[in-house]
Amino acid sequence: MTLRFGTAARASATHTNLSAVRSDGPVLWVAGDETATIERLVADDPDRPTCYGDQTSFSLPDLVPLPGGTGPGVEEEADIEGLARTGDALWAVGSHSLRRRRIREEHDGDRALRRLARVTGQPRRQVLVRLPVADVDGLPTLVKDDGTRSAAVFGARGKDLRDLLADDEHLGPFLPIPGKDNGLDVEGIAVSGERVYLGLRGPVLRGWAVVLELRPEVDRRDPARLRLRRFPDGRRYRKHVLRLAGLGVRDLCPQGEDLLVLAGPTMDLDGPVYVYRWHGACAAEEPTVVRGDLLTRELSLPFGDGDDHAEGIGLLGPAEDGRLLVVYDSPAPGRLTDDGGVLADVVRLP
Repeated sequence: MTLRFGTAARASATHTNLSAVRSDGPVLWVAGDETATIERLVADDPDRPTCYGDQTSFSLPDLVPLPGGTGPGVEEEADIEGLARTGDALWAVGSHSLRRRRIREEHDGDRALRRLARVTGQPRRQVLVRLPVADVDGLPTLVKDDGTRSAAVFGARGKDLRDLLADDEHLGPFLPIPGKDNGLDVEGIAVSGERVYLGLRGPVLRGWAVVLELRPEVDRRDPARLRLRRFPDGRRYRKHVLRLAGLGVRDLCPQGEDLLVLAGPTMDLDGPVYVYRWHGACAAEEPTVVRGDLLTRELSLPFGDGDDHAEGIGLLGPAEDGRLLVVYDSPAPGRLTDDGGVLADVVRLP
C-alpha cells in the first residue's frame, strides 16, 4: 500500500518516521514521532484502496493547549506514538519518555561521552488527547469543537501520567530512565467504550510487558481538560502484564473484544517483531496476567538491519476482514517511491 505525503511533510521527514496509523472510512490517520501534527491521507478508492494521498496536516497546538508554552525556543515535537479512532473522536498519545542524546559519527572522545550522559525530557510528550471528528465536505476532519464535544487533553497542566506513576511499585523506579534504555515509553493506544489502553514499550519487567488501562472523562469545570476516574483500588490507572517473549508493546489495535498487540524490542534493536492477540482484553474487569490461552501469537513481521521498524498497526476495512495495515519507522530505501511515497504492508490475520 502506497502512502503519499506533501512537500512539507516530506521535508520534515514525517513519511520516514511513522509511528501510528488508523483507518477511518475513506481516509487514513497517521502520525510521526518528530512533529506535533496528525496527518490525514485520502484513499484513491474508498472501497478498494490501493493508495492514500492528498495529505492534510492538523496541528495539535491549534486544537488543544499543550504543555511547555509556545514561541521561540519551544520544541515542536510531541512524539505522538499512538492513535485510536472510536465513536466521534480520534485519540492520540505521546511517548511520555525521556531521551538520551545520540553519539553520531562526528562525535568522539569526551564529547561523545558527554552527549551520552545527557538525558532530557519534553513536556509535550506527556499528553493524552481526545479530538472531535466531524464530517467536512464528505471527509472525516479534526475540529476543536463539533458542537457537542470540545477537543480535550490530559497532562497539559496539573498532574500528568508520569506524576501518577511516581510511587508505583513496578513503574516508578523506571521514570528517570530514558525510553530507549528500558525506561517508561508509551507506544500504543487502543480505545474501547470508556476504556483507554496504553501499551508500554518499556519497561519490560523480567520479560513481562505492561499495558495500562485508564478511564478518562471530561473535567466538568473545564471542557478542554480530561481527568482520570479512579478504579476500585483508588488508583487512576490499572496495570495488566503480558508475556510477549521479552518484547515490549509497539502498538495496540482493538478487534471486537480482543486487542491486537504489536510487540518488538524495548531496546535499540531491530527485531524480532510479532503480532499477538490478547483474547477478551476489552472485557477484563480486573488487573490481568496475560499468558496461556489468553494470548496467542498471530503473525511474525519483517524487520531490517537498522531499518524497517514496524511501529503502527491498524485494521483496513471491516474488522471481520482481518486485513492489517503495518507502517514502519526508518523504512528501508526500497520502501521509498520516486514520487515521494512510502510503502506500508497489508497482511491478513489468520
